[in-house]
Amino acid sequence: MPLIVVGISVVILLLLMTKLKLNGFAALLLVAVAVAIVRGIPLVDIPDVLSEGIGGQIGDTMLTIGLGAMVGRVMGDSGAAQRIAGKLLDAFGPRSVQVAMVITSMLIGVTMFYEVAFVIIVPIAFTLVRVTGAKLLWVGLPMSIALSTMHSFLPPHPGPTAVAATFHASVGLTLFYGLFIAIPAGALIALVWPRLPFVKRMDPAVPTGLVGEREFTDAEMPGLGWSLGVALFPVVLIAGAAVAELAVSSDSHFMHLIAFIGSAPIALLLTLLLAIWVFGPRIGRSLDEVGSSCASAAKAMAMILLVIGAGGAFKNVLVEGGISDYIKDVTHSWPISPLILAWLIAVILRVALGSATVAVVTASGVVLPLVAASGIHPEMMVLAVSCGSIAFSHVNDPGFWLFKEYFNLSVVDAIKVRTSYTTVLAILGLGGVLAVEGVLGALNI
Repeated sequence: MPLIVVGISVVILLLLMTKLKLNGFAALLLVAVAVAIVRGIPLVDIPDVLSEGIGGQIGDTMLTIGLGAMVGRVMGDSGAAQRIAGKLLDAFGPRSVQVAMVITSMLIGVTMFYEVAFVIIVPIAFTLVRVTGAKLLWVGLPMSIALSTMHSFLPPHPGPTAVAATFHASVGLTLFYGLFIAIPAGALIALVWPRLPFVKRMDPAVPTGLVGEREFTDAEMPGLGWSLGVALFPVVLIAGAAVAELAVSSDSHFMHLIAFIGSAPIALLLTLLLAIWVFGPRIGRSLDEVGSSCASAAKAMAMILLVIGAGGAFKNVLVEGGISDYIKDVTHSWPISPLILAWLIAVILRVALGSATVAVVTASGVVLPLVAASGIHPEMMVLAVSCGSIAFSHVNDPGFWLFKEYFNLSVVDAIKVRTSYTTVLAILGLGGVLAVEGVLGALNI
């Protein structure tokens, strides 16, 4: 049974990394090869399947994460991250630092991919940890949870947007309804999870190389305007492109330019160039010093990117091994509510494959014939599928490894924290979808 293969492969991967202390990159590749053999992928094709998975994953994330890490390190080494962190503390106070991170993350995460927003905000979280003496997860976990919620639940993020097209749902209405679910659910989990006893017992250190250790005096730090301007520059570019895409014809030359500038890699590249000037020669730092900051960030990112790439290889083996097709065949005739069915299929696919995109696309295809006959609002179907796709993030999800490496956690601890919060978010999301659909039905909207 294909799902048994998935379960055994996950157990073996955990044993390799926890008991045998095998490096995550090597362990993921080793298990991926074993699964490919068991699932009948021809031996001659396995290297290509691995390469395709690594290439697809790294192609999506390397530019974003690499450039974002460089921007963050340049801001950290110039004192800009400390300036922003200090103002957040002044505005919210040390006791409300989590609220500050949730609000910041939700505002930025509405339009930005999880990975992009993560690498932009995480230097500020690291700096707040250093300045306040708080635990890393106390500050950083609310940020990650808020970003996960925005990315998984709402358009214009890729999964919900793709499903909206499948169901012929209004992207604007999906976003509108989704905010009523995402904001309370995300804020609740973001503020509760760091307070859970098993999380409070964890005390990982800030990873070396991703943020400078120097503490700046007020006179040494750049102004708040320049610091915020650089931090928000990619947000403006990416969010502006998302808004323009909804309002302007995609066939216009103007829209092509906006889409180019607003793509995550180009927006971050432009941000890096701006940061090099603003936090380099403009404040008296040499280009050699700025270049050293970029190089330090690149070195620190090397292993993170390798592990994320290997996670992509593992995911691709599961897809090519026919596991998604098996799940689709088994679940298409289950006699339950289309909303719950859509959510459940997305959950199963997420657990089995690790890919939220594959989960939402496959689940939407299975339940699409039921939408018209059921009378359920298509926007609610989009949200049901999207909520399901966040559940049970674990070792076959490349985002899991980003979370693990940045927060310097063991595999077991990362599973305890991330797998649990993503699952509870998915359940709360389904509850919210059912509630909103009930209200819309009662109001005859």
